[in-house]
Formats: sequence, structure tokens, C-alpha cells
Amino acid sequence: MNIQINKNILKLLGKKKVITSSELAKHLKVSWNTAEKYLLELIIENKIIRIKKQGVNLWMKK
Repeated sequence: MNIQINKNILKLLGKKKVITSSELAKHLKVSWNTAEKYLLELIIENKIIRIKKQGVNLWMKK
């Protein structure tokens, strides 16, 4: 994974606190699937957490 993308995602989460996969996809100008992949990799690195709420994934910094 691109380290710069990681930093960009974590910076965005620092500002917004909570983000959806769709919001991230729009912000990065990538597909929803690509945004989801980036977020799942950050979960593996133990930097963010996911909360499922009414069929939507909400992402936030640990």
C-alpha cells in the first residue's frame, strides 16, 4: 500500500473523526472498492476501527 495514501486517510480521519467508505472514495477520487481495500489494510495495521451500523461501515482512528 502507498504510505502517502495511508497518511492522507489518517489525516482526513483526524479532521472528520468518522468517515464512510463512500466519503473516502469521493475524497481520494477512487472507486468504493478501492477505498474499502485501503481502509481494511489500515485495520490490519491496527490504526483504525470499523463500526457497522445499519448496513454502513463507519471508520475512525483508534
